[in-house]
Amino acid sequence: MSLENKVAVITGASRGIGAAIAARLARDGAAVVLAANERLVADVASRITDNGGRAISVEIDVTSSADVTRLYDEAERAFGRVDISVQNAGVITIARVEDLTEAEWDKVMAVNTKGVFLCCREAIARIRKHGGGGRLINTASGQARQGFIFTPHYAASKFGVIGITQSLAKEVAKESITVNAFCPGIIETDMWAYNDQAWGKLLGDYAPGALMQEWVDNIPMGRAGQGEDVAGLVSFLAGPDASYITGQTINVDGGLIMS
Repeated sequence: MSLENKVAVITGASRGIGAAIAARLARDGAAVVLAANERLVADVASRITDNGGRAISVEIDVTSSADVTRLYDEAERAFGRVDISVQNAGVITIARVEDLTEAEWDKVMAVNTKGVFLCCREAIARIRKHGGGGRLINTASGQARQGFIFTPHYAASKFGVIGITQSLAKEVAKESITVNAFCPGIIETDMWAYNDQAWGKLLGDYAPGALMQEWVDNIPMGRAGQGEDVAGLVSFLAGPDASYITGQTINVDGGLIMS
């Protein structure tokens, strides 16, 4: 397995894309450290260990530098090192600009952008300490390519993820540390169930599922994505075959955005 003897930290790993990434990296041989701000993350880790993988879970707030330090301390305590870090924690709210609060703006920016920075900073320090290079992989969004209506804060936060990715990639490239990002499109997750409901209400009082289906109909591949579609790319970027790829952002959206 290509990730044998590697240790991966994954934030936002209690459900959806993060849980799928954790399961895939464990299946590919990595020991995985699952982080989220809810107890459900322990259940995801238990499923991995029940299937023969190596996993622990840590409840943290990615906007807290103390919590982030504790996460990587726990990873080293359990598995001895950190080689891969996947910054996946994210939140969204949807509202007309006149109703979008400063608190919503601050929360989305804190989790989606500051959280990526804090985790990348800590991961780089741990990877440097153990030597041999490593992999940082950041979750952006289709909205990092093209901002969508009623979500200026979310779009800004995800454009920021690409900026962090490119800047850090240049800084650590000579240390054999790669930094890449990916932009998931419409993926069947709890977040997209909320998106369908909230956008549907603002865009025309759609019935549940109707707006999402309308969008899916515009995907060239004709279907919404699954967490496993994203996890395959992350596993590749985390592995040895991606050693000469850095500073890149890759769309995983069935062809919805081609750029």
